[in-house]
Amino acid sequence: MKKIAAVTAATLLTVGTASAADMRPAPTAYKAPAPVVAAAYNWTGCYVGAGGGYGMWNHEATILENGSVEDVTPTFGGRGWFGTVQVGCDYQVAPTFVIGAFADYDFGSIKGEFAFEDLVGQQKLKSSWAAGGRIGWLPFAQPQLMVFVSGGYTQARFDAVNYIGSGGVYLEKHTYSGWFIGSGYEYAIGWFPGLTWKTEYRFADYGRENVPILFAGAPTALSLDSQKYIHTVRSELVWRFNFGGPVVARY
Repeated sequence: MKKIAAVTAATLLTVGTASAADMRPAPTAYKAPAPVVAAAYNWTGCYVGAGGGYGMWNHEATILENGSVEDVTPTFGGRGWFGTVQVGCDYQVAPTFVIGAFADYDFGSIKGEFAFEDLVGQQKLKSSWAAGGRIGWLPFAQPQLMVFVSGGYTQARFDAVNYIGSGGVYLEKHTYSGWFIGSGYEYAIGWFPGLTWKTEYRFADYGRENVPILFAGAPTALSLDSQKYIHTVRSELVWRFNFGGPVVARY
């Protein structure tokens, strides 16, 4: 009888130990760490900007008398500072490419001499505007930096020229039309969402325009066949007010 009790107790102890082992939680399976998530700047959005720069214009002209060449003037030009405002929109078409359209207006006083024969006056580039497009590239895996090329249509407004000691000879103010190309870079300022800093060089060719030479308000037989070239370097603070926000990139 004692042997039966002992066998029964041993059996119960073995079953209890096995049941306790079955009740322990299964080991947790290894889970790989989550991928690192990085936020990259997105250039999609519309913007406004303002800034200033330095410009210079050069002038080539031929004096005509009744439509025939009378004289070729030396090349003259002007230098000075200007302010600028701009609006535009960009769209990031690929991880490293951006396309956009913009328009801007420059205002200032870029002055220089404007002479023919023995007469000398001062001419001032008072304002200009431009509208065009640009193509940007994000180099060296730096999504906050964009380099770009730009181009489009432009007009420049030059003030009248009054010739000193001429007794009333002058040129009326005139608007020149032409085209421009440019190149520059834009960098996203990290501490304020949507804020960027842009610097750009532009060259503009305003073609050849015929400007009458007046005396005391009346036309003369003389006119000026004039062509303007303008170089500018500009920097602007830009706010992209509905930019696309960060692009999530996984590594």
